Amino acid sequence: MPVSVPARVAGALTEAMSGLPRQFWWLWTSTLINKLGAFVVTFLALYLTTERGYSASYAGLVASLFGLGSAVASLVAGVLSDRIGRRPTLVAAQLGTALFTAVLGFTDGQVAIAVVAFLVGFCNNATRPATSAIIADIVPAEDRVRAFALNYWAINIGFGLSAAAAGLIATHGYLTLFLLDALSTVVCAVVIFVRIPETRPDTPAVTADGPKARPAIGLVAVFRDARFMAVVVLNLLLALVAQQGSTTLAVDMGRAGITATQYGLVIGLNGLLIVVLQIPVTRWMEGRDRTALLVASALLIGWGFGLTALAGSSAWFYAFTVAVWTLGEILNAPTMMGLVAELSPAEARGRYQGVYSLSWSLASFLGPAAGGVLLERAGSGVMWGACAVLGTVAAGGYVLLGRRPGAALAKSDVVGTGTGTAGTGTVGTGPGTVRVLPAETAEPERAATGG
Repeated sequence: MPVSVPARVAGALTEAMSGLPRQFWWLWTSTLINKLGAFVVTFLALYLTTERGYSASYAGLVASLFGLGSAVASLVAGVLSDRIGRRPTLVAAQLGTALFTAVLGFTDGQVAIAVVAFLVGFCNNATRPATSAIIADIVPAEDRVRAFALNYWAINIGFGLSAAAAGLIATHGYLTLFLLDALSTVVCAVVIFVRIPETRPDTPAVTADGPKARPAIGLVAVFRDARFMAVVVLNLLLALVAQQGSTTLAVDMGRAGITATQYGLVIGLNGLLIVVLQIPVTRWMEGRDRTALLVASALLIGWGFGLTALAGSSAWFYAFTVAVWTLGEILNAPTMMGLVAELSPAEARGRYQGVYSLSWSLASFLGPAAGGVLLERAGSGVMWGACAVLGTVAAGGYVLLGRRPGAALAKSDVVGTGTGTAGTGTVGTGPGTVRVLPAETAEPERAATGG
């Protein structure tokens, strides 16, 4: 008797969620709570241009300052996560985010708004390195990509629901959005403080004289890790494109006559599709070549945004373009996070995650400003055409990296649902078995040089 679709879905979810530590699920829950109330970042550009009457260039500048704060936080929070611990760094960042988000809702004046937006960006992004490091700390190597996919899934469950709801809430006043966002972040901080212990590992090096603490890996060593930095640079190109979804896209849709409610529904499709497709697509990715997945994701993201040039005033066509680049995100996110975790030594996970997060932060800083200027001075066609070019260049970069001997993009366990053991060289059994990275990079306990 054939298995029904609901039974298959339930079985897939059960398999995807089984075997992960309890602390991971508390972190997952806190992430979901946070993103259910994450209204401000998505609607900031629309708030500044339609509610406050500022120009697209100023909205891009504020978003860029938000990104600059994020960039600074990436490195600071990465170092703090390794030095004082993941938990205090994460809780402090969340409380700071809540405070400055609420303040932003009451702030008036261009300079004041810009300064507070920088502080919100700093505190908001300071959570990323600590969160990623906690997942890498508590989840076994063979399950990490699955855990990162589930965490990304939680982000987008919250994002999809909050974006759709925020469009309706905004019609009654934007201040409510700021306050609800702040409240959800406080709740998230409480969950972390109460339920998640410190996870920073103590990783001694074994010498002839017995165990001895490893020398600290500084940020300079991370930046000298050529394989890792090549991955970071390519991610920066895609992040520049992805940032247009919450900044320039909102301005372009507003100019085309799309209402705040329609924008919320269209951009909410991004989260909805990830919620529906992330688990089955991630299962489909099992055993696939990592280079091919990253190339496909880059082309879908770049050309998905590129198609926006043809949208005109059609909310339906905008929704179609969102669907295209969302599929690219679904392929890219767990693949990339698993790769970063593999390349990160245990004693420097915070720093490595911070530098990886820096690529997103720099994109948050550069992307909105560049997008706003291009849209305002060169027009929609040039703006979205540039996105297609960047996606194509990133895809070419992944191809080149994948062809290098011992490259960082070697085939790997993309899903983490197999029965293999970390560091053994293979994952799973039977036809789906694939090779992982060479032994010196598959196990993230590399030399303190960071090379």
